[in-house]
Amino acid sequence: MQSVNPLGEFIRARRAATSPKQVGLPDEGPRRTSGLRRHEVAMLAGVSEGYYARLEQGRERHPSDQVLNALTRVFGLDAEAAEHLHRLARQGLRKRGHSPSRDDRVATHLVRLVGSWSTPAVILGPRSDILAANDAARALFSVMGTETNMLRFVFLHPESRRFYRDWDEIAWTCVAGLRAAASLNTDDSALHALIGQLSMHSEEFSRLWAKYDVRAKTHQTQRLLHPSAGELTLTHQTFTVNGSAGQQLGTYQAEPGSSSEAALRRLISSSIRPECTGSDCPAPDGERSRDQT
Repeated sequence: MQSVNPLGEFIRARRAATSPKQVGLPDEGPRRTSGLRRHEVAMLAGVSEGYYARLEQGRERHPSDQVLNALTRVFGLDAEAAEHLHRLARQGLRKRGHSPSRDDRVATHLVRLVGSWSTPAVILGPRSDILAANDAARALFSVMGTETNMLRFVFLHPESRRFYRDWDEIAWTCVAGLRAAASLNTDDSALHALIGQLSMHSEEFSRLWAKYDVRAKTHQTQRLLHPSAGELTLTHQTFTVNGSAGQQLGTYQAEPGSSSEAALRRLISSSIRPECTGSDCPAPDGERSRDQT
């Protein structure tokens, strides 16, 4: 599943997703393939067809900002997708084999901070592995059982379709975020192994993966059906963990005074472990700390 030409894959997928009508071209009837033809993109972007073909094929890896901006306009990319396009182009200027190192250990102070919150919070690695979670999050995601990877839970566990009331939206968001991570981490063999596993066992993942949509997870309303707490509507917010490549902090909050807040509070209080202090406290399951060896 590892790609040696992420820039070419991205613009080829965007070309397939852009219709002639979207760019003001006349409808010439049915086409053998969806989207624009190469010569149409080249014409609209103001480059030669040969040059554009080399971009898609990976034989031209140094497009100028002017060319990238023209492609952004042709494909109607939003700000996030446009920035992704520019990052892919800059990646082509770097030597292969120099990807930033990945560390799945979570800083001890961050584990303590998250553990002190009553709000459900998790630390995710670049492959959506749950590296740390507080008691509230463990109660919220008890439906996952022994699964520790959010992507595998969404696509390979039937329980996820009942747990996430808007499963289609959650699935799309997960794949769009994974696309962004995979395109910028071409040397992460574990990440690409995960993509291969999901592609092999989930037709829905394969369909969404082929669309090549890109969207970082930042803010999303999630409707959940928890087996103990019932229906919950929570705001999911993610934050980048500075100094830890690829790690993200995710929080889940209910609207103050809502029935979801009351249900979440009851769930957490019924699931929380007895209080302990200092060395008497066992390390939370699944958490890895940088201070541990």
